[in-house]
Amino acid sequence: MRFKKLIGKIHLWLGLSSGLLVVFLGITGCMLVFEKEITKLTEPLTVAPQQKQFLLPSVLKAEAEKHLDGKKVLTIEYPGKDKSAIAYYWDATEYFIVLLNPYTGQVLKVKNMNHDFFRVITMGHYYLWLPPAIGQPIVASATLIFVVMLISGIILWWPKNKAARKQRFKVKLNARWRRVNYDLHNVLGFYITWIIIFIAISGLVMGFQWVAKSVYWATSGGKTLPVHADPVSDTTKAGTIAYNAADKIWQQMYAQVPDGAGASIYFATTKTAPIEFFINYRPGTYYKLDAFHFDQYTLKELPATGPYAGRYKAASAADKIARMNYDIHVGAIGGLPTKILAFFASFIVASLPVTGFLIWRGRKKKKQVAQPALSTSRRKAVLV
Repeated sequence: MRFKKLIGKIHLWLGLSSGLLVVFLGITGCMLVFEKEITKLTEPLTVAPQQKQFLLPSVLKAEAEKHLDGKKVLTIEYPGKDKSAIAYYWDATEYFIVLLNPYTGQVLKVKNMNHDFFRVITMGHYYLWLPPAIGQPIVASATLIFVVMLISGIILWWPKNKAARKQRFKVKLNARWRRVNYDLHNVLGFYITWIIIFIAISGLVMGFQWVAKSVYWATSGGKTLPVHADPVSDTTKAGTIAYNAADKIWQQMYAQVPDGAGASIYFATTKTAPIEFFINYRPGTYYKLDAFHFDQYTLKELPATGPYAGRYKAASAADKIARMNYDIHVGAIGGLPTKILAFFASFIVASLPVTGFLIWRGRKKKKQVAQPALSTSRRKAVLV
């Protein structure tokens, strides 16, 4: 069997086996690209900036917990001077956010994120609304198959000569619908491959640990992906401070937050857990962060391990690429231009199994029509 014919068989059967899931991932991916922009239009995420300090985390925490039926806030986020503060609570089954005015503590909205439209779509995109241990491997496996299809598609697309190369770069819209469909599958598939391959690989990094380790190894020059580990607070110093540790750290660290940046503080949830403080230099993305960990009893800064630990400027190239993975996946890495690219790429991805199926069905019907005619001619030849 010729090489290209073998690749064609692989491309066909992988496409038929994973097509519906690829359509689903493409459509849900489109829906999630502009999640933050749409949410800004529907949620009270902005407030009038005031010439005074934000309320302390403990104050906002107490106000938010009045609306959470005994649940304890885990994190307070301060996205900016003209934006609502956000209090977070989550566990294995529940996820709530409380939007507050950071200057007055007024509760603007309480939201059960399990009922949020984009949260529901996200759970479908990542887990197919199945338990994560079941859904994530299925989605990751489908993504891996899709990467193989992208590579095999490029091999099949590659023209044999210069004359054929010219027609491979454009869709012939004035042709019959079957030719248009063929061009939509091949030409658009070729163009979006160079965009969607990064989205697909970033999805594999989240889906398979072996892919995450391989990418880190390749980008670091052969180093092992460090395991994320939070430092431990010194419990022998418990009871030695007479003030709210989270408030003290917030007052100390927020002075370092520049205009236009956001900040978050994570409360210590166990006796040994640290208090965490994050500075986000590009709100709306997650990669350009400085992460700090503090002993909850002594307020001493503690070292943590993993790509997300420490200051962004001090991170290695491999650590920065690892931090960028999620923002690459959702198209946020380059702002609005890359989001637009990600949207159209995801839309085209959703169309490829459809156009591919129509190509396969058309060829199958053509063979079925041609077969009886061939048999008749053979019978005539025998009779003669």
